[in-house]
Amino acid sequence: MNAVIIGVLLMLVLALVRVNVIVAMTVSAMVAGLSAGLGLNDTMNAFNSGLSGGAEIALSYAMLGGFAVAISKSGLTHILAQKLLSLVDNSDEAHTKVLSFTIMSIILLCAVASQNLIPVHIAFIPILIPPLLTILNKLSLDRRAIACILTFGLATSYMVLPYGFGGIYLYSILHKNLADNGLEIVNTHVPLAMIIPAVGMLVGLAIAVLVSYRKGREYKHNEASEVAAAREIDNPKKVMIIGTVAVISSLLAQNISGSMILGGLVGVMMFSVFGIVRWEQSSDVFSRGVAMMAMIGFIMISAQGFASVMKATGDVASLVAACADFIGDNKPLAAAMILLVGLLITMGIGSSFSTVPIIATLFVPLCMEVGFSMMATAALVGTAGALGDAGSPASDSTLGPTSGLNTDGQHDHIWDSVVPTFIHFNIPLLIFGWIAAMVL
Repeated sequence: MNAVIIGVLLMLVLALVRVNVIVAMTVSAMVAGLSAGLGLNDTMNAFNSGLSGGAEIALSYAMLGGFAVAISKSGLTHILAQKLLSLVDNSDEAHTKVLSFTIMSIILLCAVASQNLIPVHIAFIPILIPPLLTILNKLSLDRRAIACILTFGLATSYMVLPYGFGGIYLYSILHKNLADNGLEIVNTHVPLAMIIPAVGMLVGLAIAVLVSYRKGREYKHNEASEVAAAREIDNPKKVMIIGTVAVISSLLAQNISGSMILGGLVGVMMFSVFGIVRWEQSSDVFSRGVAMMAMIGFIMISAQGFASVMKATGDVASLVAACADFIGDNKPLAAAMILLVGLLITMGIGSSFSTVPIIATLFVPLCMEVGFSMMATAALVGTAGALGDAGSPASDSTLGPTSGLNTDGQHDHIWDSVVPTFIHFNIPLLIFGWIAAMVL
């Protein structure tokens, strides 16, 4: 059996039965490497060589965690929570529904902006979401719906809007790899090819919010978070001004330098320089920041090792070759097989940005041989790369929402983030990606 299939399926099964994601990926990588005949030493070498690729990501998340803790210590999030709590307490049923819709809309807009307008990726989640948990609990909003909203904004934005991270995915990665493998297509046509798959994501979001999780969900009363949200802030006006300056400075530093590490550092330093967070507390700020984001960081590091082993097995190419032999000239079957293989690969690697260079080399010649148009080929490869990003245990599109929603320990990463986003986004993506290949 193909080693890639073995590794990914084993990883998913272990994660679903609540084995720690890091352990699941490590064990699955070992099994995949051994089943491909690499041997224990070569498998470990491949795994270890991939770990270094996740070090910068892990440090970035740790620094952003420190920034989030600094914002929390400053009281900025508590001011926000107090204002929203007063609105909730004074609302009747009709106003409560409006407030729920407003909060969900704000979260969605922030998620979209984090990819395209102000490209900070998931950095906003541990800052925005934790102070809202008490409000979400009072409104009985299902956090699985919030996870789907966040993941939709994080994933759909880069799939179809060619700005920020979307420009990187659509132009620098997808178009470049299409052209490098012999497909002549104008770069501005690539976002157009992704519109139909993006509609699939929108359909999935509508089902999640309006059908699957419409009734709401009750969560345990968290007295500690309510006390914290209700605490008195000595100088709220100063906190608001300095907090706003710190956030803007952090965003500017990240956008200018392209480094999340520097962005997080600048934000923390701004709070310290102006006395909102005392210098003697800086060590505690970074310690708590590392603790907050450590799991995400280690999962991302492990994902890099897992991906390295998958590449080292050489079975990605053989998997695609087997599909090519099976489908022949059957376009509908070819589209379905390409999307399913893309789903399998991305679920294991956890990043659409890393998946496209792998699959484009194999799928573009296959699409051209079968007779797909340029637009259909772009839609297939782009969708195959994005598939799985929403529902992978190792994807920051699921890890990010979990980092904010599980602050009080009531949101499970696999069953409340991964499974809901897989069902509501990957399944529609498969369907609408196939439709795009047929009609374009």
